Amino acid sequence: MSQANLVEKKADELPGVNARASTTKLSKAKAIAFKITLVTALLISASTYFVRRSLNGFPVGTLKDGVDLCPQVDEIVPEKNGMIWESLQQAYSTEEFKARAIDWLGGAVRIPTETFDDMGDVTEPVWEKFLPLHDYLKDSFPLLHSNLELTKVNTYGLLYLWKGSDSALKPLLLAAHQDVVPVLETTIDEWQYPPFSGYFDGENLWGRGSCDDKSGLIGIMSAIESMLENGFKPTRTVVIASGFDEEHVNDEYRFKGASSLATEMLERFGENAFAMLLDEGSGYGEVYGRVIAVPGIAEKGSLNVRIKVTSPGGHSSLPPPRTSIGMLAELLVQYEKNPFEVHLTRGSPTYRSAQCMAQHAPGVSSSLKEHMLRAEHCDGALRAAEQELFKNRAFMSLVGTTQAIDIVDGGVKVNALPEQAWAIVNHRISTESSIAATKVRDIELLESLANDFNLSYMAFGSHISNGDAPSYGALTLSTAFGDGLEPAPVTPSGEDAVPFQLLSGTIKAAYNSHRNISGSGAIIVSPGIMSGNTGGVLSTHRTSFSNNWNADTRFYWKLTDHIFRYGHLGGAGGGSLPSGVHTINEAISIDSFVEMIRFYTTLVLNVDESSLP
Repeated sequence: MSQANLVEKKADELPGVNARASTTKLSKAKAIAFKITLVTALLISASTYFVRRSLNGFPVGTLKDGVDLCPQVDEIVPEKNGMIWESLQQAYSTEEFKARAIDWLGGAVRIPTETFDDMGDVTEPVWEKFLPLHDYLKDSFPLLHSNLELTKVNTYGLLYLWKGSDSALKPLLLAAHQDVVPVLETTIDEWQYPPFSGYFDGENLWGRGSCDDKSGLIGIMSAIESMLENGFKPTRTVVIASGFDEEHVNDEYRFKGASSLATEMLERFGENAFAMLLDEGSGYGEVYGRVIAVPGIAEKGSLNVRIKVTSPGGHSSLPPPRTSIGMLAELLVQYEKNPFEVHLTRGSPTYRSAQCMAQHAPGVSSSLKEHMLRAEHCDGALRAAEQELFKNRAFMSLVGTTQAIDIVDGGVKVNALPEQAWAIVNHRISTESSIAATKVRDIELLESLANDFNLSYMAFGSHISNGDAPSYGALTLSTAFGDGLEPAPVTPSGEDAVPFQLLSGTIKAAYNSHRNISGSGAIIVSPGIMSGNTGGVLSTHRTSFSNNWNADTRFYWKLTDHIFRYGHLGGAGGGSLPSGVHTINEAISIDSFVEMIRFYTTLVLNVDESSLP
């Protein structure tokens, strides 16, 4: 097969705003880390299309009179369900409800649901650790369990169906996972409070899963239980999908939770059957003088490439000019000398989000504002904006495809020539590229060195070259840890994308209500992008917007075109920054958790009375 054959084709109505601000203070280091991550996130946030539109309410400003690079919707408050919403917003502001929220989340955190890579199939007894959590959910949310239909999928997956009165409307899908990453025994003494204590210190609730992702699961259930207590009956069906192995990374047994749930939902509802999907993801924070929320609308793809060199062995007293390890080293240097070419292009998601940042963040440099204003029609301004933006290497990495040499192996003994050596390069694939294009680039990158070393060359099952007969050895490229994952489909986010506009208005309403304020400009909403859906964490916490997590969402692509990765956690307005995700001292401000419940409540009520099909 030729290299060329490896390349595949690349592919208005919305419904008609009370709480204490948290006094939790961030450490200076955490605040700086959060600001860096949020700046990066906003700059790389993806938007499919922005159009000119006049803004109402709070003045958010423009770069020039009459120019609106990043239009905003008003807050969206339920109208048909307005009385229930107002009642719940008042309830959520009480000390009594805060105590309930502490009990709900703390109880779930106290049930360890760690997933390890060697747990095997779900038939193994080790998975039974999820049964106490299921019992806890049933006891803690009695109205939910008496009004929603529960199906257990592949033993431990939870699929709840809250039937609406109008079966013609597409359901709302809410997702969260039950499992948590393990706590290393050697780190237990480093925790401020025991990792499965669910301890509340007056401001923060501590423990593994308090942020990732039991706050999401318990937040959704708390909202629904509260709505049921207030007599709400949905018109539109609501579905909750909760997997149990999102943090599991053994490829042989991984993803038996969300993958099985996806299969069940496809069989029951069909493709593109949901109005929208909300799963764990980003949040909001203050950057350059503006509070900005960043719901994820896309995720980069991923591919691990194994580079293997084989050559004759022998005694190290008679070495050849290059050993397998030496040749591998030069091949790896070739990678690092030749990163993927990255450019900011008009119309790309990152270009549009840079326009959004330039317009709405007053602290952005005047030069970048001017460059972005002129970039639409001036190549020089576009290149100048690119140069300034690419000073942030994290932003530059998230614009294009990346490469990182992460694993190297070779040799067994100091007096024996290594017969083979190999390394693994991890790629995070741009939303504008593909696995096929990444493979072709890697093949071409190493071909000249394969010829120089007189190595036969095989790549991804295709014969590339023989070398001069007889060849000295062999170079082989292959995938590692699975076949890779294409970039996720990009969710529409333009002015005519009703689900995104509905989510944006809901974010504003929840944010405003929690602070007893109103208006459109207190918080800005800009679409975001995740660096790759493969599990694990890139940055300091779950609201890091450029993370590489949310491994479950990949299975839900066929269910809807409108997938949002957003958890409404943030660090603005005095709120606390969630910390310790995937490491020690995971904790969440209870004030932030109550705001999450407000958000889920507002979303369900808004979607219920919206014009979505």
